[in-house]
Amino acid sequence: MKQLTILYFLILFPLFLQAQKSDYKVYSVAFYNMENLFDTLHDEGKKDYEYLPEGDSKWTSQKYWEKQTNMSTIIAKLGFDVTKQTPLVIGLAEIENRNVLNDLVNTPKLKGENYGIAHIEGPDKRGVDVALLYKKDLLKVNKVSARDLKIKETYAGDNWEFKSRNQLIVEAELEGEPIVFLVNHWPSRRGESRYREEAGKLQRSIIDSLRKEHPGVKCITMGDYNDDPTNKSMKKALGAVGDEKSLTEKNYLFNPFYKMYKKGLGTLAYRDSWNLFDQIIFTKEFKNKNEGWFFWKAEICSYPELKNKEGRYKGYPYRTFAGGNYAGGYSDHFPVVIYLLKQANSNSSK
Repeated sequence: MKQLTILYFLILFPLFLQAQKSDYKVYSVAFYNMENLFDTLHDEGKKDYEYLPEGDSKWTSQKYWEKQTNMSTIIAKLGFDVTKQTPLVIGLAEIENRNVLNDLVNTPKLKGENYGIAHIEGPDKRGVDVALLYKKDLLKVNKVSARDLKIKETYAGDNWEFKSRNQLIVEAELEGEPIVFLVNHWPSRRGESRYREEAGKLQRSIIDSLRKEHPGVKCITMGDYNDDPTNKSMKKALGAVGDEKSLTEKNYLFNPFYKMYKKGLGTLAYRDSWNLFDQIIFTKEFKNKNEGWFFWKAEICSYPELKNKEGRYKGYPYRTFAGGNYAGGYSDHFPVVIYLLKQANSNSSK
C-alpha cells in the first residue's frame, strides 16, 4: 500500500505543479555586463582607441560581429527555461553607444523579439554607457531619463570634478501597473570606495524621490555595482537589505543576491576569489503576492558555455580577451536574472 501511495504521488505531483504554474504569468528581468561592447569606429571626444582596428585590441569587424552573436545568444537564453521567452527587460553595462544597441537587437537571435532601446549618452571618458532593452509589445515606456554622478574634488589646491557613468531611469507600465527600472554601473574599484558610496546615495535619492512622487510605486534597480551586497555602498548608502524580516518603510529595498554571496557564489572572479557585483534589487512592494506583479526567485546564470573549461582559470567567466589576447568568449561577468509572477486572473493591476 505504501508503494502504491508513492507511485500515485510520483504520477500526480508533476500534474499538480503544471496546474499551479498555469495560474501565473511569469517574466524574467535580467542584467548583463557586456564587457566592452564597442564598435570599430571612433566616437569623437571618447577614449575608445583600444577598440579600433589599429588599436591595442586590434578590434576588427569580424571580432565585433562574433561578440554580437555571442552576447545575443546568451540574452535570448536568459530565463528561457522558465518563461519560454526572452527577458521582458534586460539592463546592460559596458555598451559604447546606441549603434551597438541597434546592431544587438537586430541580430538573428533577437530581431524577432521586438526590443525597444532606452539609452542616454553618459559622461564616461572611455565612452561606455548603460542601457535597457525592453519588449515593446509587453512594456509601455512613459519616460526615460538619467542622472550623472559628479563629485567635486580638491587636489593640491586645484578643483576638479569626478564623473562616472550615468544612472538610467525608465518609468514604465506592465499591464497597467507602474514599474520603474533603474540601470547602474558604479565607479571601478580602481578608484576610491567613497565614489561608489556616493553612487549609492545618488541611486537611493532617485528612488526616494520616485516613491515620494508616486507612493507605493514598484522599483527595480539593477547593475554592476562594483561592490558586493555586504559593502557599505550597498548596505548603508543604497540601503539594500538581504533579510525579509529587515524590510521596513525606511529599509524598503530587498537584495535577493545577499544570501547567495554569503554562500560563496559570485558573478566574477579575481585572484582566486568570487565577487557578486552584478545584482538586481527591488522595493518591498514586490514581496506582496496579493497585489500585481511580485518577486518569485533570483539566479546567477553561470551557463557551461560562459565558463573557462580548463587551465588555471577553469570555471571563471569565459572572456572576450584574456591575458591581452583575443579569446572569443563572452564577458568577464555572469548575467543575473529575477522572475516576476502575477496571478493569471488577477484584477489588481493599477
